[in-house]
Amino acid sequence: MLGFVGQFQHSLDAKGRLILPAKFRAEFERGGHLSPNTEGCVALWTPGEFARKTEDFLSESRHGGALGRRQARYWAANSSDVDFDKQGRFALPAAIREYGRLVGDVLIVGMLDHVELWNPAVYAQEVNSAEEMFKQGSN
Repeated sequence: MLGFVGQFQHSLDAKGRLILPAKFRAEFERGGHLSPNTEGCVALWTPGEFARKTEDFLSESRHGGALGRRQARYWAANSSDVDFDKQGRFALPAAIREYGRLVGDVLIVGMLDHVELWNPAVYAQEVNSAEEMFKQGSN
């Protein structure tokens, strides 16, 4: 399917787990992968999309010089596998929660080929500011 769209808000539980919205769960039956993402959010990838993204970073590390290698190294070192329980919960490692400033409420946002996890305040600053640009069009 892919084509993740929409946004949902859930809270981290005391064990650092988050509930994946039911709408997204079918794509993660074989698990998933968390990684740091741009603008300070955390990405949740399906296995296939994570493999594609890994190939992109691998290519960049081979051909992009020192900067490409540093970015690939950081991304790989801070990515992790994810398993989901029967209720659709998954654990976020402490380092990935810290990177995304994820405490309490978390926005779960569909981003077409992956899902993003946002601190609501950061989302308001980074993404909602794009509304006016979107209204003006980019084509």
